[in-house]
Amino acid sequence: MGSTRNKILNEINQKVRDILPVRVIVSEIDIEGPEIVIYTRNLDEFVRNKYIVRKIAQVLKKRVVIRPDPSELMSPHKAEKLINEIIPEDGGVTNITFLDDVGEVIIEASSPSVVIGKKGERLNKIKKVIGWAPNIKRTPPIHSKTVMEIRAHLQNDKEGRKKFLRALGERIYREPRGEMKWVRATFLGGYKEVGRSSTLFSTNETKVLVDCGLNPGASNDDFSPYLAVPEILPIESLDAVIVTHAHLDHSGLIPLLYKYNYNGPVYCTPATRDLMALLQLDGLKVTLGEGRNTPYDSSNIRKMITHTIPLAYGETTDIAPQIRLTFHNAGHILGSSICHFHFGDGLHNVAVTGDVKYENTYLFNSSTKTFPRLETLIIESTYGGKKDFQPSRKQASNRLKEILERTINRGGKALIPVFAVGRSQEVMITLEELMRTGRVPTVPIYVDGMILEATAIHTAYPDFLNDNLKRKIFRKTDNPFLAEVFKHVATRDQREKILIDPDPCVVLATSGMMTGGPVLEYLKSWGPNQKNALVFVGYQASGTIGMAIQRGQKEVTIHQKDEKYNIEINLGIEIVDGFSGHSDRGQLLSYVATMKPKPERIIIGHGEPSKSKELATSITKKYGIKTIVPNNLDTVRLV
Repeated sequence: MGSTRNKILNEINQKVRDILPVRVIVSEIDIEGPEIVIYTRNLDEFVRNKYIVRKIAQVLKKRVVIRPDPSELMSPHKAEKLINEIIPEDGGVTNITFLDDVGEVIIEASSPSVVIGKKGERLNKIKKVIGWAPNIKRTPPIHSKTVMEIRAHLQNDKEGRKKFLRALGERIYREPRGEMKWVRATFLGGYKEVGRSSTLFSTNETKVLVDCGLNPGASNDDFSPYLAVPEILPIESLDAVIVTHAHLDHSGLIPLLYKYNYNGPVYCTPATRDLMALLQLDGLKVTLGEGRNTPYDSSNIRKMITHTIPLAYGETTDIAPQIRLTFHNAGHILGSSICHFHFGDGLHNVAVTGDVKYENTYLFNSSTKTFPRLETLIIESTYGGKKDFQPSRKQASNRLKEILERTINRGGKALIPVFAVGRSQEVMITLEELMRTGRVPTVPIYVDGMILEATAIHTAYPDFLNDNLKRKIFRKTDNPFLAEVFKHVATRDQREKILIDPDPCVVLATSGMMTGGPVLEYLKSWGPNQKNALVFVGYQASGTIGMAIQRGQKEVTIHQKDEKYNIEINLGIEIVDGFSGHSDRGQLLSYVATMKPKPERIIIGHGEPSKSKELATSITKKYGIKTIVPNNLDTVRLV
């Protein structure tokens, strides 16, 4: 591998030096993962002449990053002191973090424009004085412990990450054994079912895995994707793992791959990285709390974080010889992505939607529907059945209003099971508006579980939100997540007080399918009382307590550590459709109808068998596009 690396670097070196002016001093050129990194003592030259970087990227046909030479960097202690001297108090600097592995300093401030200064004069002065490349971010209105811990972990493990990236660079840019002649898709989970999503793409050169989720509420046999089949083994032969979004039915078993000796990269958006780590760690906590064995431990999650390569929407990168990846907005949850793959030299293009929302919501813009090229589309079908038409967000809001008004007026409590990511934030925005405008009597809204932390991560990544919400969250008076009506439940004692309080209230609690988490504590206390209401706002998978209650079961059994509890279900059961982050049947059909270009083949996944088949039949009849509804373990040759 060393000789391969030297050969690649020599070729890159020659091409770069042919482009650069003589006055530009390049101290080192390296390959770090998918990026060609150029270290220089003349960072200003690259800042002033941005066309140089574009030209290098065009010639190399690779992602190029310019970093200051480490010798040019002032010590962090001295640099921080000078930054605080240069930036006036009204800049509102709240945090300064030095990332010495990339020569960058993150400056968080309440007024980024003040930090930057008129025509960038203050920013340029910081660059010139300290040598570090400043990255100015607006201070999130809600502090995220997860974001800061991940940042700290990457700093502490910078040597391990650098070693990994260098090895990855060699693997990505290795000489291919020959021309790519075929591409296959093997379906390892999430086909004719909802849960354990996982798809393997294979070529004569590479293997790439998209998602590796768990199946909530399933037995041990159906809990995991089929990871022991010959197509994927050995696990360490995978070139890359791509994660569409953070929900555990797509990301929950990524750390398990590292337990089984996978040592390669995970590609996802930065928001997905942080959210999936949060959900995975919470999953471990809940599983241990219920006295069950965990599939992996926190060390596997930390390794996953070290090996994660975050990509923004629209950023194209090589992930293996003759395979390029681009993420596009899926509109489902924060950071959710449609993954577009370009195989070979124009051989084949595939888009995997993951979970997709083809509609503007309170949180996100509608999913991307235009791609440079597209031959095969793999699309979800959660609500693809003939009768699966969802109400609008406005209709859902009105329905929720009626339920809450009725429950509060009879002196009851409304328990709303929610997914920490996505549904929680949509429902919070709706509840805040209903109470602020007086459409629902004002009562405390208790937020229990990971919801506050997940919401904080939303505010840390405002670029993934729609413009309207982005503006609101940075104005304290308008930020719906900071409304006084919300009360965060941080301790067991606080929860106990809420459980015995006789006054009406609303509780948002995880988990969304009632498979564990604090929602079960409220159900134990409030389930037998007819005054109360259990309000479902999200999908309930087969085998979960949520689905059992929806189907009319009047007693459910829960297990917590070594205890078993039988809970009588007398409270009112209400279902509010319209808050889903999934497209309904009409939106799925409209998405296919408006896609540019039209795919030649559509593969249907992530849905119950009947819904997948009904969506496939309608697509073929309406648009004349070939559709496939595979079983788990099927393989389809794409080209």
